[in-house]
Amino acid sequence: MGAIEEGARRSGVLWLSLDRPRLAWHTWHDGAIYVVTGGGEQELPGLAEAGRVQVTLRSKDNGARLITFTAAVEVVDQVLAGEAVAALAKDRLNAADGAGLRDRWLAHSTVVRLTPLEPAP
Repeated sequence: MGAIEEGARRSGVLWLSLDRPRLAWHTWHDGAIYVVTGGGEQELPGLAEAGRVQVTLRSKDNGARLITFTAAVEVVDQVLAGEAVAALAKDRLNAADGAGLRDRWLAHSTVVRLTPLEPAP
């Protein structure tokens, strides 16, 4: 397991370099990081339109920076990416509408896949 996968699996949050550094919860699934934005979920302005984004993973133990890397950004079809969306929904803590969460996301949110390109120096 590489440093990116290990860091993404061990911590449920990461930092994205957008209009300003943004903290986001996520899920690691099938070689990529998945996040949901909008529709009453975390607001990550500009992410869906970005071609690439800088991602920083932190240690769950002490909060220190583990690794920073560039990731390709891709908006996913939530129906076609059903397994990834199911994993993301499972990791969503404190959802008020757990049973209707995926339907709400389908109607009002965007799910984004962040595929690591290479670690930054």
